[in-house]
Amino acid sequence: MDRRTFLQASLLGGLQAGVVLGVAAGTMGTGLPVATASGSATGSGSAPAPGPYGSLEGRIADANGLVLPEGFTARVVAEGGLPVPGSGQPWPLFPDGKGTLSIGDGGWLLVCNHELFDFQTPSGLLGGASTIGFAPDGSITGSWPVLTGSHSNSRGAITPWGTWLSCQEAYGEAGGDGDGLVWECDPLGGAPAVARPVLGRRTHGSVAVDTDGGYAYLTEAHRDGRLYRVSLAGAGDPLGGGRSDTDRMEALAVDPDGGVRWLSVLDPSGSFIPTRFQVADGLVTPMGGGVAVHDGLLVFTTGLDDRVHAVDLAAGHHSVIWDGSGRRGPAWGIGDLTVAGSGDLFVSEDRGDMEVVVVTPFGEVAPFCRMVGNEHRLSQVTGPCFDPSGTRLYVSSLRGRGEALVRDVVPDLDWGPGAEGRHVGVTYEISGPFRSTASPPAVTTTTAEPAAITVVPTTTEGGSVLTTTTAGGTTSPSTTTAAGSGEDPAGGAETETGVVQPSGTGGTTGPSSGATGRSVVPAGLATVLLALGGAVVALRRRRDRGAGSPGSEERGPGEGSETVP
Repeated sequence: MDRRTFLQASLLGGLQAGVVLGVAAGTMGTGLPVATASGSATGSGSAPAPGPYGSLEGRIADANGLVLPEGFTARVVAEGGLPVPGSGQPWPLFPDGKGTLSIGDGGWLLVCNHELFDFQTPSGLLGGASTIGFAPDGSITGSWPVLTGSHSNSRGAITPWGTWLSCQEAYGEAGGDGDGLVWECDPLGGAPAVARPVLGRRTHGSVAVDTDGGYAYLTEAHRDGRLYRVSLAGAGDPLGGGRSDTDRMEALAVDPDGGVRWLSVLDPSGSFIPTRFQVADGLVTPMGGGVAVHDGLLVFTTGLDDRVHAVDLAAGHHSVIWDGSGRRGPAWGIGDLTVAGSGDLFVSEDRGDMEVVVVTPFGEVAPFCRMVGNEHRLSQVTGPCFDPSGTRLYVSSLRGRGEALVRDVVPDLDWGPGAEGRHVGVTYEISGPFRSTASPPAVTTTTAEPAAITVVPTTTEGGSVLTTTTAGGTTSPSTTTAAGSGEDPAGGAETETGVVQPSGTGGTTGPSSGATGRSVVPAGLATVLLALGGAVVALRRRRDRGAGSPGSEERGPGEGSETVP
């Protein structure tokens, strides 16, 4: 099914269907949650739910302070200030944005930015980017720098031609007179990094490259930021010369009906007027973060309003996949994102509950990983990306606690000799049964209007079970019966089991019948019920945990990326 058909299904039935999507910093995906294309650019197309991997509630954190779903494990691959295992290369402080790419022997490379701001290191620029090499069996083969003498290297992306783009977040006086450039790096470390001014000078959020469409897309980490695109040059040096830089940059504008326009940015350097002021009618993207694009669909995050956006580039339409404004759980304090091979979107929080949250192609939104304890108290979750096989997820605790002292690595940053002085940053690899294909959640409903809704997890790959009853309390999985069984599990209420089917795969848009001929709620209504049930669970979870959980909104030492005027 093509993208347009899925958008129509979303509009007609409220069903969050899938489209093909890839991410420049990792794997190609199949299926992405698409917000309804009904004309509004501000509606959210996803809802809280248990998710495909089950709830994290009641799960015990591992030795690293990571709470993971059943069947998943994590290992430390690098810790700030200590040599990377298998090499004598110390891992720099504060690991942020990451990406992976395959190499010829069946192994892969993990490239990682290090977010050290220039105002934190007055004696010299100590930010940049590094690579870790992996053998086909997952063992680490070495580590080396690919960008040095830089600063504020936040997020970035692997390009389709095999280089790494490292974005500097600091620019201008408010950023410590930072350069605000994007650097193109050789992941093998054999060639020096090259600045790419054609991508603009500003407080960069992140970047993604779409060679099919012929553009690089960039977010802006500013409260009044914009979303930009830059046309690629001819083959050989897509981000280099061949065209005048003055006619290559545009900014996204969105009409009240969600229609998309692109506005010309006359001075990409922003040497006299910042680029965002040159396009006053452009869509304001407050604290733009992670971005991904493939097959004509673009997704990106905005941190100050906690939204995930989608732009259908072929149809010229903008929608909101997730709206976490007002601290709506489970995804708020949003930062970066990546896409799994299944099409599931993994969004990391750099505030919030210190979680990686999964957004499925069918609109479920649920925590996948949570970092807890004092080890992560002053930290942020950064740089999620999958290895080329899609079986390992890399993610960092930006200022996770390690063994080394920050001041021993960077003398300018003296955070003391105690535990608080050891928040150097740690990078993890999460392995487990990541699903290869997204499937819709199973839905169990009654024949009458429900009086109570309960969402319960299931251990199958199909997703979550939604159970509704008309009276006599709620129904648990052990008492839910299949259609036509004749049992009465809820004190007089009869139940039916139905599965949300995507349009074009054998599902119908109207009511269907079970084995007894009783009506089963159609897909569109089932999606609404799923959203309502998920909201109840999310509110209860947030109330029980309280606002003072570790990592909720406490900023770490030296953090200033959200105070740029």
